[in-house]
Amino acid sequence: MFGPDPATAAAGRDLLVEQPDLHTDLVKLRRGSVGGQFWSVYVPCSLTGHSAVTAVLEQVELVHELIARHPEHLALATTAEQAEQAFASGRIASLLGAEGGHCINSSLGALRALHRLGVRYLTLTHNDNTPWADSATDEPQVGGLSGFGKEVVAEMNRLGMLVDLSHVAATTMHAALDVTSAPVVFSHSSCRAITDHPRNVPDDVLERLPGNGGVLMVTFVPRFVSSAIAEWDDELADAMAQAGEKHTDLAARERFLATWSGRDRQPKATSAEVIAHLEHAREVVGVDHIGIGGDYDGCPELPQGLRDVGCYPDLFALLLGRGWSEDDLAKVAGRNVLRVLHSAEEVAAPHS
Repeated sequence: MFGPDPATAAAGRDLLVEQPDLHTDLVKLRRGSVGGQFWSVYVPCSLTGHSAVTAVLEQVELVHELIARHPEHLALATTAEQAEQAFASGRIASLLGAEGGHCINSSLGALRALHRLGVRYLTLTHNDNTPWADSATDEPQVGGLSGFGKEVVAEMNRLGMLVDLSHVAATTMHAALDVTSAPVVFSHSSCRAITDHPRNVPDDVLERLPGNGGVLMVTFVPRFVSSAIAEWDDELADAMAQAGEKHTDLAARERFLATWSGRDRQPKATSAEVIAHLEHAREVVGVDHIGIGGDYDGCPELPQGLRDVGCYPDLFALLLGRGWSEDDLAKVAGRNVLRVLHSAEEVAAPHS
């Protein structure tokens, strides 16, 4: 919204005032009883090479600027213990996750630098492949992970950085699970068995999570939770391909959608559909391996009943009504992910 300079961008909006065009501000975070979240330091796949590295550094600095501007509400957390301390102090634990392995430009040095700056997960790909890992929404290139891709996972294990398998191909999921020595996360994905979208996780991968100790953070993105919207999205992708446009380019997608004749036929997702994914995941992996990855401000709109970060209590109320216990929901709300972060830190400890 306000350009690449982090200081200018942080000053561009008063997040202490409710912002109608954002899913996230401090008013909504407090209304939603949010005690901690990952801020996604995301850069689009249209940025490559050194430009992607520069952009992710600017995004990291923006989060640090926001935390510095609001110390009474936000606290940087680079460990599970710091997240718990922030929560105990009444502040929102602010963790950083880098979404898209292209932002390290195939450099383990850049990966280490991001970790030093506080980034605690890396999503191995975004919508396009990296030279070393296949994306769920691109043509397979290396059959999962290349040799260097396995080195990236090993280095993340050594650092204590979470391996995030959202956005990657199923072959990449399996390859990463084969080589990781720490639990993984899916930061914002849902269940392929419920909605057949390539961004969701197949059951044969989910079944490996208990053995790995990892967590599926069920997302609210409408095209991932609603089969009707996924089918509509396939039509959109076909229309874009016919027009020579790339559906995985989020900026191009929004431009195309503004004038596409099928725009008004887009179905609406509901919180009930999100619950269907949570309940399927519980059946397959158990409640110890589920989290929440809403992806607020990462997609244009959210399911009915989950319009912004202030709506988390509404979702948990619905789950309580369906027989989930308060202990179940404490695990889903954050305890499971903090356990994974603790585990990753323990794996890293002998090497640090």
